[in-house]
Amino acid sequence: MDAPLDAVAAVDLKRVSEVKLREDERYAVAHPRSRALIERGMRTMPAGVPMTWMTFLWDHPPMFIDGADGARFQDVDGNEYVDFSLGITAASGGHAYPAVVEAACARIARGFNFTLPTEDSVVASEELARRFGLPYWQYSLSSTQANTDVIRIARVLTGRERVLMFEGKYQGHLAELLAVEGDAGPVPEYAGISEHDIARSVIVDWNDLDAVARVLAGGDIAIAIAEPLLTNSGLVLPEAGFHDGLRRLTREAGVLLLIDETQTAPMGYGGMTRRYGLEPDFLVLGKSIAGGIPIGAYGMRQAACDLLAADHPYEVTGEAVDEPATGGTLWGNALSMAALRAALEHLWTPATHERMEGLAGELADGIRATFKRHGRAWDVYHVGNRAGYRFCARQPRNNRDAGAFDLPAVRHLQRVYLANRGVWDFGWWAGPAVSAQTSASDVEAYLRAFGEFADEVLQ
Repeated sequence: MDAPLDAVAAVDLKRVSEVKLREDERYAVAHPRSRALIERGMRTMPAGVPMTWMTFLWDHPPMFIDGADGARFQDVDGNEYVDFSLGITAASGGHAYPAVVEAACARIARGFNFTLPTEDSVVASEELARRFGLPYWQYSLSSTQANTDVIRIARVLTGRERVLMFEGKYQGHLAELLAVEGDAGPVPEYAGISEHDIARSVIVDWNDLDAVARVLAGGDIAIAIAEPLLTNSGLVLPEAGFHDGLRRLTREAGVLLLIDETQTAPMGYGGMTRRYGLEPDFLVLGKSIAGGIPIGAYGMRQAACDLLAADHPYEVTGEAVDEPATGGTLWGNALSMAALRAALEHLWTPATHERMEGLAGELADGIRATFKRHGRAWDVYHVGNRAGYRFCARQPRNNRDAGAFDLPAVRHLQRVYLANRGVWDFGWWAGPAVSAQTSASDVEAYLRAFGEFADEVLQ
């Protein structure tokens, strides 16, 4: 990789700081009603919002949303934005996709919480099995919950306890998944997570099959969890042979493999699992697959199906029930299943994915041309509906590389700069994402604003 100082030298950080102050002031002036709602909300909600992520994800105060349609949304101050963040991919289908809205409204009118199945669940599961290659499916309300279930099932099937993950992952807010690699092993990622919580967690670097082999040799790993590619530090691609090697090593060690496509499913028809030809034991989906309606899903093979389908009579005996701890009262509800079926039938089609990928390619080409105009030979990436760039010439190998060659101050300025020009960019950790309802003119709007940003910052 290039030296970190090369990236710093290519950007005047003093200039970045000056422009950031100006853009923050412009943003504040444009959002008086949002500011007032934050102050009012602080009386009843921490930080004035219903989930504190809504404040700390952005390096500026959050706006309050009034409505959305297609690839655009409006805030309560009347500002409109073309959306390239998409609710951190949850709205990858765009906002209020007509077929999903129609199905959801019809289901709401007929009731949607029964703790009993509807026909939509059968149709949706058949399509997921056909599309992603895993024959059996179960549902939750988020991928965190789906990952939780899968880990418990894997422990029962293998008789082992430990979970292998890759540095830079995000598999949800289950305590034992909130670990990062420290100098002497995994350490808690957040306050409130204890060493006990992550005692069964193991972290290795992405693309490091030697480290995977060393960990699996211990014989105590129940399941390995991987994304098809890392998505929380830009997009960090798998090296040639990495996934094949991971599958071979896990099979040889009797370790189950979970591929988490929560953020990568919109990248292609059948996700990156289909594109890369992956053969996991479990597959987790979430966020976008039901057109933005809350859902999580996990696919599995025969052994896991047999375990879940076995007769486990529940009796209060004071002893543990002979059944994996899965499920929840609202999981697999009729509303989520109706939206999932509609999204699979009408939204997530091969033509949709082809179009999204083409527009993301135009984004990448435009970003690359902007850097060339300013004499920066920086890496610009494009996978499926995602694009982005790095402050160095080559792709990183793992999460550590990606972090070492980043300039957070520039990312924070870019977001507020584009927001002030009607473009809602992705977070600091990733590049723009194209939705199923993004248009060519929306891409032009992004590149126009990005070009103005580059003209100021890369003088």
